[in-house]
Amino acid sequence: MSKEDNQPKTEDPKQAVDEDDEPDEWDKRIFSTGCAVENAKLTDCYYEKKDWRACKAEMESFRQCWKAQGNDKRTDTKDA
Repeated sequence: MSKEDNQPKTEDPKQAVDEDDEPDEWDKRIFSTGCAVENAKLTDCYYEKKDWRACKAEMESFRQCWKAQGNDKRTDTKDA
């Protein structure tokens, strides 16, 4: 038995498509807002700190992007 026989066989990377690499409906919606980067930063902040109050800068950055992209009109967002 050769050394090569013990190695696991791998698929051709062109044929192996990981489903996680494909954008899901949520990703498509976020990307369409133009604020995907800001959303990711906000989500990462909350994941790390587990407290929205600790993510005020990220929230404001997302809010400003949201307004700049005209998403307020698209989603009928109202400022409090």
